Amino acid sequence: MTVTEAPPARPAPAAPVPDRRPVKLALQVPGVALSTLACLALGLVIHLTLVSQLQYARNQQTAFADFRTELAQGTAPVGQNRMDFTDGGAGRERLVEAGSAVAVLRIPAVGLQTVIFEGSSGEVLRSGPGHRRDTVLPGQPGTSLVLGRRAAYGGPFRDLDLLLPGDMITVTTGQGEHSYRVTGLRRPGDNAPPELVAGAGRLTLITADGDPFVPHDVLRVDADLVSPAQPAPKRTFGAASLPPAEQAMATDPNAWTPLMLWGQAIVLAALALTYLRSRWGRWQAWIVGTPLLVALGLAIADQAARLLPNLL
Repeated sequence: MTVTEAPPARPAPAAPVPDRRPVKLALQVPGVALSTLACLALGLVIHLTLVSQLQYARNQQTAFADFRTELAQGTAPVGQNRMDFTDGGAGRERLVEAGSAVAVLRIPAVGLQTVIFEGSSGEVLRSGPGHRRDTVLPGQPGTSLVLGRRAAYGGPFRDLDLLLPGDMITVTTGQGEHSYRVTGLRRPGDNAPPELVAGAGRLTLITADGDPFVPHDVLRVDADLVSPAQPAPKRTFGAASLPPAEQAMATDPNAWTPLMLWGQAIVLAALALTYLRSRWGRWQAWIVGTPLLVALGLAIADQAARLLPNLL
């Protein structure tokens, strides 16, 4: 009886070898460039609608606490100048620094309470409404101008168009609490209010007019002082000294330098991401690079916002 040998086992088919041909760098660059632009656009939207609101709330909370302390100590500014004791000994007068808290504004009719800062540039108005430095402080004889944003950075003046003649406005400064009564709203082309008589005071609130984030005009709310006017210290800062960036609807040209530096940083990050994608793979590179691109996009958006109108 013969024994039949089993046929030899066939070798298992080899697994297909994945195609590891590297993607050409020239084909990756356009995709990364478009992704970077998308990050920048997304960063600007997120910054204006979310991050700027958080910045405003934080700055207001800190400024209110500090200004309340200055009021209690009697060191709150009451004019364009304040005493400087940083060098010890006798103090000397110097201009109140831009961004210093100078007043607290309350408008019950629209539920607004906000700190007013000295200066009206876009940089200052990121923290809250700003007092135009060439005008008197609220509560003093003359016209005091206060500018504020309509939509971005908390949009503290977004509801000014809801005010009616007769609504009351209260402003607290280092000279006490001052009351104003709204006399009317005006837009370009409307008649200006009558000139003030000697010793009278007026507060004019200024913001953008139009749809949020798409301003097309300027809205002014005039209110007459109905409480006793307080003495106005001597003024050393006039309209001729006011920088163009502190005018209504002005932009901040000082933002260009940091914007260019952040722009260079995101270009380098995009090039690094392109290189990592060719070495590691698409998903690995995006997992590492996306948080960096978003962070740089937000930083660029923060500076780009300074190039937008200061009443936005």
